Amino acid sequence: MPRWQSEEAGLMRQALRLAAQAKGRTHPNPMVGALVVRGGRIVGQGYHHKAGGPHAELLALRAARSRAKGATLYVSLEPCCHVGRTPPCTDAILSAGVREVVVGMKDPNPLVCGRGIRALRRAGLKVRTGLLEEECRRLNEDFCHHIQTGRPLIILKSALSLDGKTATVSGESRWISGPASRAHTHRLRERVDAILVGIGTVLADNPSLTARPSGGKGRDPLRIILDSSLKIPLTAKALNVGSQADTILATTRRSNPKRRADVAAKGAEVLVLRGVREGVSLPHLLSVLGRRGIVSLLIEGGGRVSAGALRAGVVNKVIYYLAPILIGGQQAPGAIGGEGVQRLDDAFRLRDVRTSQLGHDLLVEAYIDGGGSSRRVYRNH
Repeated sequence: MPRWQSEEAGLMRQALRLAAQAKGRTHPNPMVGALVVRGGRIVGQGYHHKAGGPHAELLALRAARSRAKGATLYVSLEPCCHVGRTPPCTDAILSAGVREVVVGMKDPNPLVCGRGIRALRRAGLKVRTGLLEEECRRLNEDFCHHIQTGRPLIILKSALSLDGKTATVSGESRWISGPASRAHTHRLRERVDAILVGIGTVLADNPSLTARPSGGKGRDPLRIILDSSLKIPLTAKALNVGSQADTILATTRRSNPKRRADVAAKGAEVLVLRGVREGVSLPHLLSVLGRRGIVSLLIEGGGRVSAGALRAGVVNKVIYYLAPILIGGQQAPGAIGGEGVQRLDDAFRLRDVRTSQLGHDLLVEAYIDGGGSSRRVYRNH
């Protein structure tokens, strides 16, 4: 790679690092970072802090002030050209006298999607696109997925032993993963819009489903509990814990109307959805959540919920915390329940697998090959 290209890639990575500081706080907007560079020096920088606040480009231009004239603007996402909660960024760029704009990726939002780039070019600016495009897209993968499909990005997460067990034969599961993995989980919860578990997890563990990152209170996600018959105890932490997070009980018509009223009286929303053999229809639920602007959802349910999500073909990404222990036992639960696939050819293939160390644990992140497409070969009885 020529030196100038390497230097430009470094600048875009710095813009991405700026953008990532707002993880979990820009909903429903994407994370964006911007740098103003003049004479080889960064003279202004900024990132989008929260929805409704100034965009990254505007903050970077404000920081640069008069030095923005004749400079190059590096921005991780295409500048907007429409009036939303804030004025168009393209107007601010033109007013500042920027000479050139380098864009990481086009904005998939139909309100923008190339229009911002065309507006700048029509005004005489030089615009280049696609610098570190894949890294820019990965940063906002949930936003891109929601825009393109109307559904949230689904992340399937589990903590398990090296031999694939999520608990002992007696049901003991606290704690399989170590402190570093648990801290990572709480940061992950803080960054997603919603977290989903099945009623089995609530009955077994009574989780609060809140984000408790080290260093202070986190932003709690929307809590969603799959409970087709509304078995949830009215004393469950997910209904009573002191949290500003909302709770949804996703149920079916099989649930008792009086029980629905009792749960609603606790402050939770009772969402009556289409029922399937396994319980609540996940595609129906995700369509409803997508229309409500939920961009990302973390599944932390047990083996049955994980199997149901895979069988429904809605999982996009998996995150596994592998602890260096062996549990054994045919009756000890695994990460994915049901009967599984019958043939290796039907197994769910993973791509873009990445691994890293978290304390003594191994963090594995990967994408389901063809994630989001329906699969009917997985048995989930």
